Amino acid sequence: MDATLQELNQKIDLLTSQVSYLSEQAQINARQRSERAELIRDVTPLANQAFTLAIEQLEEVQEYIDLGDLMRLLKRLLRNGRNLEKMLDQLESLTDLLETVGPLADDAFGKIVDLMAGLEAKGYFTFARGGANLIDHVVASFSEDDLNRLGDSLPQIASLVKQLSQPEVFEFAEDTLADARQELAKPVNTSTLGLVRQFNHPDVRRGIALTLRILQVIGAQSNKTPQAG
Repeated sequence: MDATLQELNQKIDLLTSQVSYLSEQAQINARQRSERAELIRDVTPLANQAFTLAIEQLEEVQEYIDLGDLMRLLKRLLRNGRNLEKMLDQLESLTDLLETVGPLADDAFGKIVDLMAGLEAKGYFTFARGGANLIDHVVASFSEDDLNRLGDSLPQIASLVKQLSQPEVFEFAEDTLADARQELAKPVNTSTLGLVRQFNHPDVRRGIALTLRILQVIGAQSNKTPQAG
């Protein structure tokens, strides 16, 4: 008798749990149906509005659209679905890259602004503006014939600049100017006796000889140059 009651109680408990499970499932299904119905009620006006708007827009362009073209476009989109997905992935990667590089670009732009401000404070831009004005004056003062003659003379000018840029030339000019400054600072004896004594100095005689030689070279070159007129 006790065994029978125990078995009966087990069956009743099992039946109770099954009924409880079925009740819960029924409630879940009821909630889902209610949510679907509510969603349909909310979406239906929007869908109707979108459908109406689509019809209005299609009516405006129906003269330019063929159903066959739309079908080909739809098929092409479907065939290139993977390519479109890859493109979207690349756009997402580009967006991530821009988000990463953005702060670095802002920092670099700030440094460029600071650099430009420093150059402006040092006068680089003022010098550039002055140089541009100088170039404008030089360009305005040269005619086409002057430019042609300047172009023909460039090899000689380059050769002259090359010779003048030799280290020994700069050293000679620098030493000469330094010695000349020292001599100009000294008192000058302009008496006849003082001048005679200076003419007797070997360096003075050598300087006069070199000067006369240079004058001779200049005179010889002037004879080679065609005279104007």
